[in-house]
Parts: sequence; C-alpha cells; structure tokens
Amino acid sequence: MYIPFSELPESSRIWIYQANRSFSEDELKEIGARTEAFLKEWTVHGETLQAGYEIRYKRFIVIGLNQGVNAASGCSIDASVHFIQQLEKDFEVDLLDKMNVSYKQGEYIAYKPLLEFKKMAKDRAVSGKTIVFNNLVATKQDYEEHWEVPAEESWHARFVK
Repeated sequence: MYIPFSELPESSRIWIYQANRSFSEDELKEIGARTEAFLKEWTVHGETLQAGYEIRYKRFIVIGLNQGVNAASGCSIDASVHFIQQLEKDFEVDLLDKMNVSYKQGEYIAYKPLLEFKKMAKDRAVSGKTIVFNNLVATKQDYEEHWEVPAEESWHARFVK
C-alpha cells in the first residue's frame, strides 16, 4: 500500500539508491510513476506493505517502509532490488553501486568513485567539512537527521583525517 513518504513514521526502514547522474524532468516523472505503482503492489507473503518514496536532488531514490504494519522479508526485498535493477536498465543509470560517493560542491551534487574520493581527500580537495550523503542510514529519522552530514561525521571520516 503506497502512502506519501511524509506520512511514514520516523521508525520506518529506508533504502537509498544514488544515481550516477541527475535525472531529467521527464525521467523523474516516469520513475515516480513506476515507483508509486511498484509500492502499491509490494507485498510480503501476500500481505501489503505500507511504503512511500521520494526522489531527492534529481538523483537519489529513497524508499521507506513502515515495518510497524508489516516488515519486509527476503522475498519482498528481492522484489524491490529487481525493481531498481529494471530502472537501471531502462534509464541506463547505476543505482546499486555502493562503491561511489556523492557529496556537495556548493549546490551541485558531485558523484565520484570511492578511490577517486579517497585521492581527493588525500589531496585536500575535500575535507571533513565537505557535506556527504551517508546512504547507510537505516531509518527515516536517521535519514532526516544524519543523511547530509559533514564527512567527519559519517563513515567517510576515515578518508578525511
């Protein structure tokens, strides 16, 4: 059962998929429609899942699940990954590659392979104050409070000492 992301409780489980490029306005409309349709049909052992989504910065697809209604199982999580893989194929974009880092350069969102980010940190092109996206946050509350943080306050800290 789809509900607006804003109506999900703070304890909701979230998954963040970062794209290796920004989506166009037409792509955003199509991805939004497909994601809403998927979430309306998303189930666990025949029971509906209460879920919502948002797309941030034309680049991040965030899916939230109210586990207080029904929790996801391996099969339902697999279904969501297959859905994301289909988006990757249809829009020729990487969404599942976790070995990349997104960070802010002013209002621009930069996307770099982890090795390149490490080199930039060593060269002081990025610092502990650089705002990064911590896609490892697990709940909606963590997402709202700890997703966009200085690198020194996330797992990125090991690179920007």
